[in-house]
This record gives sequence, structure tokens and C-alpha cells, in this order.
Amino acid sequence: MVIGGVEVNTQLLLAPMAGVTDLAFRAVCREQGAGWTYTEMVSSRALLYEDKKSIKLMELGPGEAPASVQLFGSDPVMMGEAAAKVRELSDCTFLDINMGCPVGKVVKSGDGSALMRTPELAGRIVEAVVKNAGRPVTVKIRKGFDAGSVNAVEFARVCESAGASAVAVHGRTRTQMYSGRADWDIIRDVKAALHVPVIANGDVFTAEDAVRVLAHAHADAVMIGRGAMGYPWLFREARAALTGEPVPAPPPYSQRVRTAIRQFERAVDVLGEKVACLEARKHFAWYLKGMPRAAFFKGQIMSVSTLEDIYTVSRDILDYLRDEERRGSA
Repeated sequence: MVIGGVEVNTQLLLAPMAGVTDLAFRAVCREQGAGWTYTEMVSSRALLYEDKKSIKLMELGPGEAPASVQLFGSDPVMMGEAAAKVRELSDCTFLDINMGCPVGKVVKSGDGSALMRTPELAGRIVEAVVKNAGRPVTVKIRKGFDAGSVNAVEFARVCESAGASAVAVHGRTRTQMYSGRADWDIIRDVKAALHVPVIANGDVFTAEDAVRVLAHAHADAVMIGRGAMGYPWLFREARAALTGEPVPAPPPYSQRVRTAIRQFERAVDVLGEKVACLEARKHFAWYLKGMPRAAFFKGQIMSVSTLEDIYTVSRDILDYLRDEERRGSA
């Protein structure tokens, strides 16, 4: 897959997710086979005000390439200036424009998936960003804004004509949020209509899902989001399935806990202990999904506020798992 002259040797992308895909989580996903990662979305307005948190969001890890910084905003001039700012501050491979976020406060400001209602404005934004980015520009969109305005094909064409080097399509409308099923047919339709690479997104929760969406939509790559939350091993499983190798067995919960601890330790270095531990509450709960007594331990996790608290809860979980293993082998 070649994007704006840059060769990308992967079909597995980690989707940008606000409050989820921080540097520490991206590093874990990279270890498991995510070949292209995105930062959390960065506000163009906040970046131009030199907001320290926004600048911090753009930080990439050692060797994190290919990687994208994702911008959001609805003012072409501001988005162009923000793209120039990214060019100055980041060595990211690509600059992505968020035109798919369905969250209310984002849409209310005319940003994210609200732009699906104004293709002409979206085109001007892409043009402004391409002019100033100094690297290939990609766009992430949805099926449409609602069931009465499914316009992904036409919208993607506008983005391509404005200079976008690739388009990622989430197969749901904005009003669906994350409910119902993702429409992979619309991704296939976008792929048939464009000359640039198309990335499929939506409802990839297993290795088989990754294989099926690529085959169904004839997409160039697959972007995995919620399926990787607490389960970065989905990337290694998908990679095996895509190369015809045996899909590895899921890791034991003891390994999941130890991986979570490594992620949180890295997050403390990046975010500071207070913020990292607040973020760890949800991440740790995701790592334990499906484990016996998960609800009990999640109750303890929701009160962690220091790294030492995390170590304490982790020791309790690992002790429980060892006891269960002994009982099972008795």
C-alpha cells in the first residue's frame, strides 16, 4: 500500500480513540502487531493556542512509524495553520483529519462527523491541510450523518479530489454512534469509487473479522478500534490469520495483568502518576473482561490513585489466578 508516495507495509492499524490510544497503549499494540498507529485526536484550535496537553498528545514513541497525528476542526484557515504547527512539532508520517467522531460536544461545534453534512466545507479543509502539512494527508469518515444522508461515496470523492492520500471509512452513521452493525458494503462502495487506498473500520473484534472485512470490502487495510481495548493481542491474531498462519491462543489472564502493569508504568512516565492512574481504571477493567470474579476486582480498580495501588490490586488478582490454577490441577 502506497499513501502519498509513502510505502506502508502493514494492513493492521490501531484506530485513534480519545482517552484510549495514548502513547503507552499504542506501544503495547505495536508489540502485538499493530503496524500503523494514530494519536488521540488533537484540537486544531487548542493547538494554535499552544495548549500543552494538545502538544503532548502528539508525542510519538521511539520508532513509532508509520504513525499519524489526527487533527479535528471545522475552520479551513485554522486547520491549515494547525497542520503547519504539526509540521513544525511532529515527525509523524501522516496527518489525519477527523471527520467521523460522533461525540456530541464535537459534533455540536461543527467538527468531526458534523462535516459529513457539508462536503464542500470538508473539501476546503482537506485542501488547506494538504497545502500546509508537508506530508501525506488522510481522512477518517463515517457512512454518513444519519440514515437519510448516507453520502460516504460522494464525500470520499470530495476528499480525494481535494488531495487526501487515503480515506478510512467507519461503516456506521453518526446517529448510530457505535450501535447496530457496521455496514461493510458502504466501505466496498467507497473503495470502488476511489483511486487512493481505503481503510475499513467497524466491528473488527476477532482475527476472522479482519480477514472478512478486507475480503468483503476489497479494502487496502483494516483499522481496529474497540476490539483492541484491553486486548492488544487481537493484532497478533489478525496478523497470523491474514498471513495464513495458525491463530495464537488467547493469552492467560496472568499475562494480561502483567501487560497491563507494563502499560500503566509507561503511562506514568508519559502522563504523570495522577492522570495515568485515572486512565488505568478503565484500561485495567478492559484487560480483565471475561475473567472470573472480574466484577469484584473492577470494584477495587475503580479506586486506584497511585501506581502502588495498581501493584496491590494486581498482586491480589495474580494470587487469585494462581489459586484457581492449583484448584484446577488438583
